Amino acid sequence: MQRRHLLATLAATAFATPAAHAQGSDQPIRWVVPYPAGGGTDVLARTLSEAMRGPLGQSIVVDNRPGAATNIGAELVARAKPDGLTILSADNAVLAFNEHLFAKLPFHPEKDFSYIGAIGRFPLALVVHPDFPAKTFAEFLAHVKANPGKVNYASPGNGSPHHLAMELFKNRTGSFLVHIPYRGAAPAMADVMGGQVPCMFLDLASGLSVMQSGKVRVLAIGSAQRSALLPGVPTLAEAGVKDSEVYAFQGILGPAGLPAPVVARLNAELNKSFQTAAVQKRFADIGMEALPGTPAQFLALARAESRRWGAVIRAAGIRLD
Repeated sequence: MQRRHLLATLAATAFATPAAHAQGSDQPIRWVVPYPAGGGTDVLARTLSEAMRGPLGQSIVVDNRPGAATNIGAELVARAKPDGLTILSADNAVLAFNEHLFAKLPFHPEKDFSYIGAIGRFPLALVVHPDFPAKTFAEFLAHVKANPGKVNYASPGNGSPHHLAMELFKNRTGSFLVHIPYRGAAPAMADVMGGQVPCMFLDLASGLSVMQSGKVRVLAIGSAQRSALLPGVPTLAEAGVKDSEVYAFQGILGPAGLPAPVVARLNAELNKSFQTAAVQKRFADIGMEALPGTPAQFLALARAESRRWGAVIRAAGIRLD
């Protein structure tokens, strides 16, 4: 109780806890995840919240609010009171895709949020069913170019990073594949493993085990350098596809107007969490690169990604409304 009384007193200074401007430090932080429980974003949020709750002196409750291509969870946080008690796991959708995919959003990706810090990024890899006739990336590209519109590809859904990664690939290589959207990464991956759909871009967080087991063949990876988890797989750049980095990235947002000391404290504890053994193990297991840095650096990353993917989305004519 003495610790709680101390935090409540320090909260009034706006430097002690993220709830500095809330009713008191006894209240938990609500960490909104705009995806169902059990997915990669949810697991990351729970891992980080465990690492951060002790140093912050507050409990953290993960609140899953899936739906509408992450817009439901994002709007909830955008409309929340800027008291440090509500934060959001934001990924490519909130930060870079949705403003280009929807004619109207219930929030503005910059004006309605406070940028707290980047979490990290993990690459997507081009995979095919083991029986697919192409054994290498060069053979795959030759095959799809020789068969325009005859090769299907799977994705977890319209507007997902996996969908847009293939659209970028098509744009950069002048190839034409047909999109088969699924409801989630698991069913899409299952049909590629089963041979119902021959290929897809798959993230390491969801698919590393099937990549390493040989249930799919990995032809190229969208990271800047080769992954230590798949050292024999060339990058798309090595395979000759320029400007072809494709990855999912995440960070933490709060409502617009969060006091600067609250943002600074959350950012500091997020960056410190990357040094904990549990977080480092989780990141290593899924091939995730931590992105420690300032809120300004996180905002700059989101802006750059929005410009890059906005061009891809417009060129492909993709709309979700």
